[in-house]
Amino acid sequence: MFFKCILNRQLARTVVLASRSKTKDRRLSEQRLVTHELLDSIDISWYKILENEFSKEYFKKLIEFIADQRETRVTIYPPLQQVFTFTRLCKPNEVKVVILGQDPYHQPNQAHGLSFSVPKNVPIPPSLQNIFKEVQNDLSNFIIPKHGTLFGWARQGVLLLNTCLTVEENRANSHKNKGWEIFTDSIIRYFNHQSSNIVFLLWGRDAQMKAAQIDKTRHYILTAPHPSPLSASRGFLGCKHFSQANVYLKAAGIPEIDWFQLPSEDSLLHD
Repeated sequence: MFFKCILNRQLARTVVLASRSKTKDRRLSEQRLVTHELLDSIDISWYKILENEFSKEYFKKLIEFIADQRETRVTIYPPLQQVFTFTRLCKPNEVKVVILGQDPYHQPNQAHGLSFSVPKNVPIPPSLQNIFKEVQNDLSNFIIPKHGTLFGWARQGVLLLNTCLTVEENRANSHKNKGWEIFTDSIIRYFNHQSSNIVFLLWGRDAQMKAAQIDKTRHYILTAPHPSPLSASRGFLGCKHFSQANVYLKAAGIPEIDWFQLPSEDSLLHD
């Protein structure tokens, strides 16, 4: 009986260790898959300036967090292959304007890797409706499009970036303080040091906190409340950021943004 108990304990311990090993292997496999889906979607021109971030401890923990969420069947937006859509529409040396948002839309089929933008067949969210209203107020003859894809702006050098690049379904800010802010800070620092005469449009408190990282003698910073219906009337509507951005670019000898250029397009291939 004594030896039988010892054998049973050893067997139980072996089963537990085997189970833990399988769990560890499964987690590592999911982490590799997440890493593959994310990094394979980055344009090479951006990969070269960001690759040092991928080996840092915070980014490894971010990958672990996303992998753990996927293992528990949590739905994450945008799809991981679309998180870095912004890198495939303009190269770093083409960026003229940075529009900084908070985190992606958290409803199905909305987020696709550009702040404030949605695929062309998706209803225009309230924040983007207010952005279009402000463009119309600011620039005469602007006709609000019937779609919400901002690929046309991105292709001209407007970097549509969120401070946090993923979100859990139906839970705004759910991926806040998981590592994305450190990553997007590195993007802002890159442009601050390696470029000049970029217009930064910082809408909302989270975006405006990034102003401290930007050299005002090299770049142009415009701030306003977030375009959300909760705050747009407190100064976003009427801010005239779109015309001001172009005045600055023109004075710097840089081609202006055609804010009217919004074709019904959400393919990474040119129509």
